[in-house]
Amino acid sequence: MVANTPTTDAIRREFVEIACRPDDEIDLAHASLWVAAEATPTLDIPSYLTRLDELAAQIEPQVRAATDLESAVVQLNQLLFEQERFRGNSDDYYDPRNSFLNDVLDRRRGIPISLSILYITVAERAGLQAQGIGFPGHFLTQVSGEPDILVDPFHCCVVTPAECLTRLRDAFGPEAKFSPEMLEPTPKKRILMRMLVNLKQIYLRQDELEAALGCSDRILLLEPEAALEVRDRGLLFQALECYSAAQDDLERFIELAPGDESVPKVRRQLEKVSRMVAKIH
Repeated sequence: MVANTPTTDAIRREFVEIACRPDDEIDLAHASLWVAAEATPTLDIPSYLTRLDELAAQIEPQVRAATDLESAVVQLNQLLFEQERFRGNSDDYYDPRNSFLNDVLDRRRGIPISLSILYITVAERAGLQAQGIGFPGHFLTQVSGEPDILVDPFHCCVVTPAECLTRLRDAFGPEAKFSPEMLEPTPKKRILMRMLVNLKQIYLRQDELEAALGCSDRILLLEPEAALEVRDRGLLFQALECYSAAQDDLERFIELAPGDESVPKVRRQLEKVSRMVAKIH
C-alpha cells in the first residue's frame, strides 16, 4: 500500500461529511471526487478541484460581462462544448469511468449526471446559479434566471420544455404525461445518490458485485432508511455468500416496507439465506 493512501472507511467518511451538509453547502464536485476516490484511493482531489477552478476562471469575465442570461450560457457552452469538447460518451456509455469526475475531466467524456455535475460546478464558480434536473431517463442542468435555461450537457445543447416532452414520449411511449415537477431542481444530496445508483447499475451490468456493493453501502450511509436499497444490498450480500449480512438486510427490508410487492420473493430468499446461516453456525 502506498504511504498515506486513505482507507475505504476514511474515503467514505469524507464523502458523507460533504454529502450530508445543508444543500447550499454541498460542493458537488468535491463529493463526486470522493466517490471516484473509492476506485482510485491515491486520487489527487485538490488538483482536480483546481482544474475546475481554472475552467471557471477562463469564462468568468465573459459571464459577468454578458448582457443577459442567454448570452452568458452561450459563452459557457462555447467553453465547455466547443473549446474543451466535453460531451456524452455514446460509444461506451457503460464504462464506469464516465461516472468519475476526474476521468470526465481527463477524457472529456461522461454520462448525463457526471457532465451535469461538471457543468453546475463550472457555472457556479463563474457566478451563475445552476441546478441539476432529474428529468426522467436523462439528467439535465438548469441555469436559473428570467427565464431559466435548460442545458443538456450530454448532447451539448440547450433544450426547451417542449423538447423535453418529445424526449419523454420517445423514451416512455406516446402516452407519457409531462408535468412541471419533472423540471424541478434536484437537491444535491439526491444528485449524489442518483450518481451512485447509476454507478451501481453499471457495475451490476458488468457483474462486478463487490463494486456494486460499495455503491449500495454509500447510498445507505446517506439514507439509511431507503428500503429498496436495503433489499438490494441484502441480495448482493447473498450473491457474494455473505449470508449473515444478507439475512440482516433482508429482514430489515421487510420491517421497513412490509407492503412492498417484492416482499414475497424476498421472504423466499430470506429462507434460503437463513438455512445457510444455520449451516455455518
